[in-house]
Amino acid sequence: MKRSKLAGVFLFVGVLLAYLMFVRRHYGAAKPDAFALPAPRHRRPASSTAGGSFQYGIMFDAGSTGTRIHIFKFQTELNEAPKLAHETFRALKPGLSAYADDPEKCAAGLKELLEVAKSTVPPSSWTLTPVVLKATAGLRLLPGEKAEHLLDRVRALFTESPFLSRDDSVSIMDGTDEGTNGSLCHICTHTHTHLKMMMMILSSLIINVCSYLGLGLMSARLAVLGGVDYSPLEGSTELVSPCLAPESSGSWEHADVVYTVRGQKAGEPVYEACRTKVEKLLYRKVEKATEAADVDFYAFSYYYDRAVDLGAIEEETGGTIRVLDYEEAAKRVCSGLALSPLQSPFLCLDLIYISVLLQELGFPPHKQFKLARTINQVETSWALGATFHYIESLKRH
Repeated sequence: MKRSKLAGVFLFVGVLLAYLMFVRRHYGAAKPDAFALPAPRHRRPASSTAGGSFQYGIMFDAGSTGTRIHIFKFQTELNEAPKLAHETFRALKPGLSAYADDPEKCAAGLKELLEVAKSTVPPSSWTLTPVVLKATAGLRLLPGEKAEHLLDRVRALFTESPFLSRDDSVSIMDGTDEGTNGSLCHICTHTHTHLKMMMMILSSLIINVCSYLGLGLMSARLAVLGGVDYSPLEGSTELVSPCLAPESSGSWEHADVVYTVRGQKAGEPVYEACRTKVEKLLYRKVEKATEAADVDFYAFSYYYDRAVDLGAIEEETGGTIRVLDYEEAAKRVCSGLALSPLQSPFLCLDLIYISVLLQELGFPPHKQFKLARTINQVETSWALGATFHYIESLKRH
């Protein structure tokens, strides 16, 4: 991306957005290379290097579809900003919310991820390494008592672990801090301050995060299918929608409610009828990206996942895709030409939602997006900034 375009840059981010929000509250000016990833090093003692020492942080991202662990290794130098030296990442399915009726069953997966942390962090650093879990949409939508029982089980596991655990180590993020994990937001530049944590990704850049609460993919699905505010419409758990295959029937669980979802009678124009539903949902809900046609954009989260589902990009390496590609794929899938038993029954709806949302934001049909899971070998996630912020808060207290 050319530096001359940075003043108006927008990025699409799922989980990366809240990461930026955490960081921007705490940092002012920084050197442009303050967070450049270091070159590969020869192995040194676990707690120090010739010029400094290492600090570790463990962040669990408890999402609606899975639990992910990020183990960060920061190199600290005297009078210098910390540098990210390495990240270890693992993920397990399903998400914690799947154990809402039996919290004890969540322990096995969390213990497995804690073992990854124990094998990554040197034993000499265990008691100095904070372990934190932040739950996102999946737990936020559960009834309060069920969510709290799950979090209590996590707190007990963290207390039993050799890592540093405090009263605030386990919590549910609100929608603003999360940046609507999995939904669409945009980041725009307005000032000239530098953010240290962004150096490893975008050179010098200032951000303003705009969060569209309720427009995440799962919440949008519910609204388009006929649910309201995360609840069944008029108490019913049956949802009938033109966005599903005609005369199809199945079940879908969202926010601890199991819905029966059905398609309408055969002969209905699926694509046109579903698009109308999505357009009504998004009407006047988002702002136009004023430089949408002129700058480079990255897309993450479900934009990436649906492109993988379509075979448009490789799951491990990513690639590029146009707004028009999502729209044309939606027409194919919704017409039934591309349906297969392995595809999600919501693929038609999801693709229409993505294509309409991008157009509502002002992106022209041939606008190309870069799809990536990592930037400079770092997972695109809010977890890095949240971990760094937590470590700094420990120092202050």
